[in-house]
Amino acid sequence: MSLTQILCIMKARYKIALSIFLISLAVGAAAIKLLPSRYASTSSVVFDVKQRDPIFGSNIMPLGYLATQVEIINSDRVAKRVVKALRFDESPAVKAQWLEATGGRGKLEDWAVSLVKRGLQVTPSLQSNVISIAYTAGDPTFAAAVANAYAQAYIDASIELRVDPARQTNIWFGEQSKAARENLENAQARLSAFQKSKGLIARNDQADVETLKLNDLMNQLNNIQAQMVDTASKQRSVDMATLPDVMQSSVVASLRSQIAQKEVALQDAAVTFGKNDPNYQRLDNEIDALKKQLVVETRNVATSFGTLGAASRDREAGIRAAIDAQRKKLLSLKSHRDELAVLERDLAVAQSAYDQVIRRYNETGLESQITQTNVSVLNPAIAGFEPTSPNINKIGMLAIFLGLLLGGSAAFLLELIDRRVRSVEELAEMLQVPVLAGIQPPSRRLLSFERQKLLGAPQ
Repeated sequence: MSLTQILCIMKARYKIALSIFLISLAVGAAAIKLLPSRYASTSSVVFDVKQRDPIFGSNIMPLGYLATQVEIINSDRVAKRVVKALRFDESPAVKAQWLEATGGRGKLEDWAVSLVKRGLQVTPSLQSNVISIAYTAGDPTFAAAVANAYAQAYIDASIELRVDPARQTNIWFGEQSKAARENLENAQARLSAFQKSKGLIARNDQADVETLKLNDLMNQLNNIQAQMVDTASKQRSVDMATLPDVMQSSVVASLRSQIAQKEVALQDAAVTFGKNDPNYQRLDNEIDALKKQLVVETRNVATSFGTLGAASRDREAGIRAAIDAQRKKLLSLKSHRDELAVLERDLAVAQSAYDQVIRRYNETGLESQITQTNVSVLNPAIAGFEPTSPNINKIGMLAIFLGLLLGGSAAFLLELIDRRVRSVEELAEMLQVPVLAGIQPPSRRLLSFERQKLLGAPQ
């Protein structure tokens, strides 16, 4: 179908098309008139997301963050906060609507939540960290109040969603801290009881003292053994008088001094009086007595070596017994130290666990008291003066479009039902023969003149 044919059809059927177009405009006007006015108010919130990119160091937003926040705003949790904030559940009008709609079934709060969510529209920004919270209602002031209440309820809910897990975690760590403290006290009690039962005060110091005691006994044993060897060598000596101990004896030295003095006096007496003189004889007898006494004293000193050796052997045996006892004590002390080390490690582990639990308990306690959030109201909602619905421009354009569409469709439908030839070209195309001539229809003015002429009307 050519453009000429379309124009011919529309020219012939313009009345029906025009009628339908006007009816469409009338319906659109009636809709604009009859539909209730609706007002929309929008409150926007902005997010301060400070997560740094590990490669470039720039701030990035976690994937799906805004979508998650949109779901939170649309949740019943936030809607319940709005209902509580605006006291919808206490309003007699709302209660009357609930009774009329449900007959008193269910909860008023749940019904009010579903009611308040009907006019909500949440739109995240594609290029920024801003979410728009729009609310539509018949009263502009009410719409602005609900939009602002939604923004504030969302901020409170975001704080609550952050604080509630911290509170639960804090409670759990509080319980764990009691158990950790009990374990720490038990470990301390076991360590103290073991130290008290074994007499251990300072583990390292006591070990050092006992080791020093053992080393001192070993030194004493070495000295005794060296002394015994020296005594044995002295006992085996042929000339006892040449032994240092004999030479150092004060009694032996005194006797030797007296003998020397007497011998000098004896020599003088031999020169002066002669060997038969009584004085000479007396001095000679005294020298013999002193020499005999010297021999006896020398033998006594030599005999003391044997006594000293026996005493040294007894002392050696005692020191060896003391060394064995000290070694056993050190071995027992080492065993006690090993057990003490285990108890001290248990105490250190219990102390570390308690410190970690207390640190997390304090951290979660602080987190549970945080009232700050990364969300803030960017633009609060204000009451609008122009209704957002019905949209006159939108309804008018829709009525015009539907009027043109339906009018044109009706004209073509009628043309298909009552097919007519509208032009010479259409006739030639339909018959497939050339058209020799065409008769133009008379004008309306000529038809009116001819009709008056036939009726005898004056010109």
